[in-house]
Amino acid sequence: MDQSRSRSKSKANWSFCQPIGNGRISEKLDPMSKSILPIQRPSFTVGEDGGSVGVNYGRIAGDLPSASKVVKLLKSQGIDRVKVYDTDPAVLRSLAGTGIKVTVNLPNEFLYAAARRRSFAYGWVRRNVVAYYPRTQIEAIAVGNEVFVDPKNTTGFLIPAMKNIHQAIVKYNLHSDIKLSSPVALSALQNSYPSSAGSFRPELIEPVFKPMLEFLRETGSYLMVNAYPFFAYESNSDVISLDYSLFRRNPGVPDAGNGLRYFNLFDAQIDAVFAAMSALKYDDVPLVISETGWPSKGDENEVGASIENAAAYNGNLIKRILTGGGTPLRPKANLTVFLFALFNENKKTGPTSERNYGLFYPNMEKVYDIPFTVEDLKNFRDESSPVTGDGDGGKVGVSDPVKKGGKVNVSGVGSWCVARDVGKESCSRVWIMRVVKEVLIAVRYNLGPRVTILTRYRHTLRLRSIVITRRWDAQRDRVILVVQPT
Repeated sequence: MDQSRSRSKSKANWSFCQPIGNGRISEKLDPMSKSILPIQRPSFTVGEDGGSVGVNYGRIAGDLPSASKVVKLLKSQGIDRVKVYDTDPAVLRSLAGTGIKVTVNLPNEFLYAAARRRSFAYGWVRRNVVAYYPRTQIEAIAVGNEVFVDPKNTTGFLIPAMKNIHQAIVKYNLHSDIKLSSPVALSALQNSYPSSAGSFRPELIEPVFKPMLEFLRETGSYLMVNAYPFFAYESNSDVISLDYSLFRRNPGVPDAGNGLRYFNLFDAQIDAVFAAMSALKYDDVPLVISETGWPSKGDENEVGASIENAAAYNGNLIKRILTGGGTPLRPKANLTVFLFALFNENKKTGPTSERNYGLFYPNMEKVYDIPFTVEDLKNFRDESSPVTGDGDGGKVGVSDPVKKGGKVNVSGVGSWCVARDVGKESCSRVWIMRVVKEVLIAVRYNLGPRVTILTRYRHTLRLRSIVITRRWDAQRDRVILVVQPT
């Protein structure tokens, strides 16, 4: 079965990541595993001069070329890393003998069985890994995908499943060659702004992140992270500049917590994850970006989804990765990035963008022209964006990455600084709606279930899954807006 990612559309801006679901952790399981076999931990680098770029090969489509044709396409483009969402025999056989490194996936629906029965884990590894390795150069197994946002609540099975799969690859003596990890969505973060304040959701730290990071450390593996700056820009195009989202020139955003300046949203998101890991004392665990991308087409309300912007994001990201250097917080980290996705997938559900992340059309023609190798970079030039995302339709040069502005005072939490220009507008409907938007961001992505905002405007509304109700404080002549998730 081709799961092809249950990607969480964590509509966080550069500063917030949305907790999704009810945060419940499944009943604690018996780990059912022996102690992890320790190995010498290698430094995870993929080249002397730069990082590595791979691609996600999803197949939720009815018009894709055969696996053998896809492999020829990968080779013709110089793509030497691919990540798949299952262990389809035709795909793995087609990749045999090509030298292309492959990351396979144990789908979420198998986590329960892999966690409960070591025999299942052994059988799965034997049929789906051992049967193809080493002719098919499997380099990693992704155990589940964005498990924390899986509606079937498989979080509690993740760590036991990883341990049992690891015991299986130890049994077949593949543990030095094949790494295990599990792709994590940015919604696993409680805080992500500023990057230096990055932290994981509290309810996930003890049952999941600490044991998983310890497992990754002991096995010499890396944390997989799915990061989509597009979602941040789409939701907050009036706050975040397109230049900042697309790796173009901009003045940068200072982070007072670490003294660094960020010149793109991607770096800021990744460093928030590094900071969250560091807070748990796992600075030594490397990180791989298992998914990132930008759609070439979207619905009318999907701001920024265009061929021009997709080409700019992916092209500039590839240039950024292949020319070396890590993030501001980890400047020596050569990153591995897997672009999403190889093809447009016409059977995916959801908004139009979900079917338009592909680098190629199903007929294998490029959706847009971007480099995949260092040699290709010589001919790559990013064109100016035709859309700023702020509604004026004009072109931008060097723009402020975020719009500076006021604060939203949140009772019980102090001042919540919001990088947007609410300015000196009067207490009008427009003003209150702007404030409400910021509160929604604060509540959805970081704060507790109740906050209040002081203003002189009476209003009650329901927006998405959050209720905002008006309460009049006659004694102080003010309106209190109470924001509560439903």
